[in-house]
Amino acid sequence: MDAPSRIGDRSTSDVVVRLRTQEGRDEWIYCHAGILIEKSKYFADRLSDNWPTCQILDSRNCVEVYCQELDFNHHVNVLRLLYVVLDGSFDDLWNGVKNALGILQVGIQLGCPQIVTACVKYLEAIPWEESEEEEILRIVPDMGSEAEPILARLQPVNLSAIRGIFISTLRFAMSSPPSLMNDLKSSAQEQLEYMVTEDDDTPLLIADEDIKSEVKDCVGRLFSRFNKLLEEFLCESAELVGEAGTITLFQSYFADFSWVCQLLSKLEIMRVFVNSWVDASDKILTTTKPLIDSVMTSDEESLAFKIDGELWQSLESTFVSIILALPSANQAEILTEWLENEHIRYPDLTEAFEVWCYRSKVANRRLALLGGSHSTL
Repeated sequence: MDAPSRIGDRSTSDVVVRLRTQEGRDEWIYCHAGILIEKSKYFADRLSDNWPTCQILDSRNCVEVYCQELDFNHHVNVLRLLYVVLDGSFDDLWNGVKNALGILQVGIQLGCPQIVTACVKYLEAIPWEESEEEEILRIVPDMGSEAEPILARLQPVNLSAIRGIFISTLRFAMSSPPSLMNDLKSSAQEQLEYMVTEDDDTPLLIADEDIKSEVKDCVGRLFSRFNKLLEEFLCESAELVGEAGTITLFQSYFADFSWVCQLLSKLEIMRVFVNSWVDASDKILTTTKPLIDSVMTSDEESLAFKIDGELWQSLESTFVSIILALPSANQAEILTEWLENEHIRYPDLTEAFEVWCYRSKVANRRLALLGGSHSTL
């Protein structure tokens, strides 16, 4: 059996690929016609009998390739990859998003379908930094349909998915979860405001009557729980009402009310809060007076048993990276289920949720240059 051909092996080479730049860089790379013809349409055309001229260099056929200095190394990498079996088991070949984008551009220019497919799959699978997202949006849209799958996670989400995640977030943001979930709840509240706020981008969701009705129902349930709490406290002694745990509970409700005011103001249904607050005002005054009069001492809360912190954070980081690498519509499905799960704190997908909200809201603006070829998923 013949030994496999190796790039740069002058003793078996029958083609010289001459890479040249306008700056005068000129490098000869000894290759093999069989591999170039099989894996690159560009080289297949230039080494065919139909090509009018074929230079001879060092007693071999020569194909000249001109490129920019910035892309020189990417061209060399593509030639090397032509000699590699790209079966998905060598992700370390790409050396990150920036290098993979450069290789992808050259692979498309030289008509190398195996390299293009492998590169697209790699870019689809790995997480991106925000700066890398911007680079992808700058480069990929001009690459044609072969590279379109890379943009799947950045596509605008259809209205149904947005409504679903908004309602799930709303219900969680107006619930009364254990105090350990306060950070999750605060994040949910922040993202709800972000979704409906008009800034550089149009709001992610324009609240119609159905959305407003759902918001009103959630506000009603929040006040219903608060009224029930007030009625229970009216039957308790002043000492019990003034306990630290009780005050913390009240602080939680008042923080929710403060946030609800901001949300309702953006949705232009502030009257809902005003009416509910007026109905509860007498009970609030009667119950909170002992809190105002009480003097508390702060004791350090006992630490709950926790699994190894570093291990859990590592797992959560992995979950987030995997989710953010999925198409945006699939992200919405997962996050909707997460927000509706009673075990929402395990894992904490807050980071993935915040990134999804940002990407979804700015998607139309960021992909505006792509025109009608990129419809919502």
